[in-house]
Amino acid sequence: MQQTPFCLIVGHLLPYSMSDSNTTHFTNPSTFILLGISGLEAAHVWISIPFCTMYTIAILGNFTILFVVKRERSLHAPMSYFLCMLAVTDLVLPTSMLPKMLSIFWFNSREIGFSACLTQMYFIHSFLVMESGILAAMGFDRYVAICHPLRHSTILTNPMVAKIGLAVVLRGGMLTLPYLLLVRQWPYCETNIIPDTYCAHIAVVKLACADTRISSYYGLFVLFCVKGLDMFFVALSYTQILRAIFRLPTKDARLKTFGTCISHLCAILTFYVPSLFSSLTYRFGQNVALHFHVLIGNLNILVPPMLNPIIYGVRTKQVRDRLLQLFIHKDI
Repeated sequence: MQQTPFCLIVGHLLPYSMSDSNTTHFTNPSTFILLGISGLEAAHVWISIPFCTMYTIAILGNFTILFVVKRERSLHAPMSYFLCMLAVTDLVLPTSMLPKMLSIFWFNSREIGFSACLTQMYFIHSFLVMESGILAAMGFDRYVAICHPLRHSTILTNPMVAKIGLAVVLRGGMLTLPYLLLVRQWPYCETNIIPDTYCAHIAVVKLACADTRISSYYGLFVLFCVKGLDMFFVALSYTQILRAIFRLPTKDARLKTFGTCISHLCAILTFYVPSLFSSLTYRFGQNVALHFHVLIGNLNILVPPMLNPIIYGVRTKQVRDRLLQLFIHKDI
């Protein structure tokens, strides 16, 4: 009986045949193939136009936020520092995805190396966790500012803000590492084709031919016990904030105080609603069309970075006034 050929090349495609199966297995395939938006291939070029527009607005808006906060001394405060962290996150997130997406849409360049795929996965998922943590930290800042205004400067000192920022970054980086370690160890069956525009964790895991329940369970843990915990703390903060607002003596005072929270509430809604919807439909929405999954996943990464600088630019008086000063001086 002829022995089954076996060839192992570290980091490259590893084929071998089994005597009792026609299934082909890969261990650490050299490349994955990103299909883009399956079923809408003919519209890829047209879809790229709004995506490019959103990315351009996100880049310009978030760089503007960073520039204004740096130049305006009155904005050197905890909320503005958290806003800068949010802006940096919103610069990295779409940049991790969009260049490869456009190469698929414009040049039909669908291949992505295994290591490049894992790197993209790491940046996207770790910065999504970081953004969730930053929004929770901003909720804490609003809580202290409204419920304990006289102690705000002593509680949220610059060293404390730096520690919170470091904790958010470390949490995002450490919690995403198991994604990579698990994905790297799975063997992959028959195909290395990912029906998406980027290397989403759950999309790659679905290609594996091993029992990947640990990856699925860990993904759900990050979704519910990390992002869910952040949402719980945000909700707890706003419960206390609303109680403090309703105790204010006049309607004008209540409206003015609540107005300081509007920007943060809008940022929370634009991030958590599509994020939770995308994650849950990818895992449990078997009857949802594939192209709808992919579009929601892409919008989840592109829309919040585009809207956040607009929301804070319009709603934050110091940012708005500084921008008006810059444009007025340029006109003069």
